[in-house]
Amino acid sequence: MTIRRALIASTAVTAVLTLAACSGSSGGGEAAPPASTNHKPITITMWNGFTDRELGVIDKAVEMFHASHKWITVKDTGGVDDDKIVKAIRGGNAADVTMSFSADRLGSYCASGAWINLGSYIKRDKVDVSIFPKPSATYTTYNGTRCALPVLADVYGLYYNTDLLKKAGYTEPPKTATELMDMAIKMTTYNGDGSIKVAGFVPSFGFYEMSPAHVAPAWGAAWQTDDGKSSFSKDPHWAAMMEWQKKFVDAIGYDKLKRFTAGAGSSEFSASNLFETGKLAMNLDGEYRTAFIKAEHPELKYGTAPFPVDDSQPSLYGAGYVTGNLIGIPKTTSGDAREAAWQLVKYFATDTAVMALLSNELRNVPTTLEALNSSQLTPDPLFANFIKIYQNPGTSSTPVTAAGTADQDAISAYMQKYQAGSGGDLQKGLAAVDKAVDAQIAQSSGGAAP
Repeated sequence: MTIRRALIASTAVTAVLTLAACSGSSGGGEAAPPASTNHKPITITMWNGFTDRELGVIDKAVEMFHASHKWITVKDTGGVDDDKIVKAIRGGNAADVTMSFSADRLGSYCASGAWINLGSYIKRDKVDVSIFPKPSATYTTYNGTRCALPVLADVYGLYYNTDLLKKAGYTEPPKTATELMDMAIKMTTYNGDGSIKVAGFVPSFGFYEMSPAHVAPAWGAAWQTDDGKSSFSKDPHWAAMMEWQKKFVDAIGYDKLKRFTAGAGSSEFSASNLFETGKLAMNLDGEYRTAFIKAEHPELKYGTAPFPVDDSQPSLYGAGYVTGNLIGIPKTTSGDAREAAWQLVKYFATDTAVMALLSNELRNVPTTLEALNSSQLTPDPLFANFIKIYQNPGTSSTPVTAAGTADQDAISAYMQKYQAGSGGDLQKGLAAVDKAVDAQIAQSSGGAAP
């Protein structure tokens, strides 16, 4: 199991504010020292969020690195989330290399100087950053500063239980939001007491990977205006998406959905996952779910597809949301350890063989063009659909800001209130979110709140 991207407002905001207090003067854009030819043995540390089976895969990659860089020994520690990374950097005792599951926090890492600017190292070693596809190149850069490199991407799409669809008379997954709603309502079955037995789809924001960020591309909803301001109340696609979602929730019943998702054994990252156990006919999830299903419920018959889109914008179908792992060097890493750390960062992000290993065994999407087309990659058709989504020109991520996940946290909190019937006037609510997000970004950027 891994520490995946649960967007929990309290911890995310704490991390952003903590990083804002970090000095940006250390490790910014200073010139990289000449590449060392004196391969004196050195041991460095690396933190990442992987655990259990997946941590074992990372360990294999570390062994591959050591085989080609014999003078560098890496002590790899899993199960480390971003909050621990932030606290350790502030305390001066972070690992030499850190890997984050939260691409959303890249802006706060870069703006604060918590992770060093890799630009001079990239220039020195002539690393061609055009090897990274546009989505991943975008979420690893902040205001022209690259303080991280991408290591695998998470791409989101629709999972569907083929037996349950067939039982309901369907031969294809839905392609539009209306089709998703109609099919889900038809496939939802109930117990004698009226509680949900099997859900066609759970539209509740806050359930598993059902988040505003993951659904927004299906409506083409923009996070910012051209001048960089929050655009939730300004882009009508946000209101349209929320009205669809609220109608969907009301059609099934907010309380029924809440009881269903709070039931015992509904944990997302366990073998009791509701989709894996046949209690959920369709679900929004990342490509990594294919590996979990293979390991935990290989008997499940299912398919994958792009997530359904706004009925009025059918051209959006095929695209989706993408985010990914970041790897960088904390400002606390110095001297020979920094050079060794850079060699590890560069290896994980650019080596095709290790990228193929990680993708094949973790079932995450590779983040270099060469790896995407490598013969070493062994995608089955179910996983291959996510590679197609990743390469779709319409696939997008959230904007990188100095406030980290502040925009996602704010809209998520409001959407959960709105779906419960306590969000008040939608347009006024979205305008209030815009104001709060703009203020947070201005504060984190060192500017005055508007």
